[in-house]
Amino acid sequence: MRNIRLTISYDGTRYSGWQTQANAITVQEVIEAALKKVTGRRAKLKGAGRTDSGVHARYQVANFRTASKIPLENLKTALNSCLAKDILINSAEEAAPSFDSQKCARSKHYRYAVTTSQFVDPFLRHFVSRFSYPLYMAAMRKAAARLKGRHNFRAFQASGSKEGDTVRAIKNIKIEKRGELVYINIWADGFLYNMARTICGTLLEIGRGKLPVSVIDKILKNRARHLCGPTAPARGLCLMKVEY
Repeated sequence: MRNIRLTISYDGTRYSGWQTQANAITVQEVIEAALKKVTGRRAKLKGAGRTDSGVHARYQVANFRTASKIPLENLKTALNSCLAKDILINSAEEAAPSFDSQKCARSKHYRYAVTTSQFVDPFLRHFVSRFSYPLYMAAMRKAAARLKGRHNFRAFQASGSKEGDTVRAIKNIKIEKRGELVYINIWADGFLYNMARTICGTLLEIGRGKLPVSVIDKILKNRARHLCGPTAPARGLCLMKVEY
């Protein structure tokens, strides 16, 4: 039985996230359907990150096991010919039997894109979130620095989440400004459900002066969701890279 590793890019606009669910179209479901069409057999695809509805990926990693003997390059070409244009299989590789795209991941990089422009460039409208307030980069960067390291990020997960272990390590946060575009880059060993978007929503509230920089310390200490900013819209978030 082969263990095949795929690297995948997708525009998540019209999908209800990565993970298969009832009564919704997801990226995993669509690729699994293509795999069945190409190989003639069902295969369970396991992704490195369960991106939310409307979230994008430049470099998602997934693996599946198959008895099919189709050469890798042929497999990649056949899958891409079956998939819609908003999903692309970038590569297909043989992986070790023990490789698990989720469990073996050491680090993930998410990038959140915001525009402070009054009007959004039509070519970017699905990939940036509009924020109609001036942003003070110095305050955002000071707050971001306080999030670095290993902390309990329970406050930053979605309300009602039942994740047992909520401790994660943020390796780096880098905030860049390019004209009217602001990028919030977060590297961590893992993310809780909505963690990246809640961090970004909180940093944006700090950037416009609605919350003080010191609120980060209170959030981490009290683990209280109500102290955070709102969950930032999904369209601005993209999974940029998964490291192994």
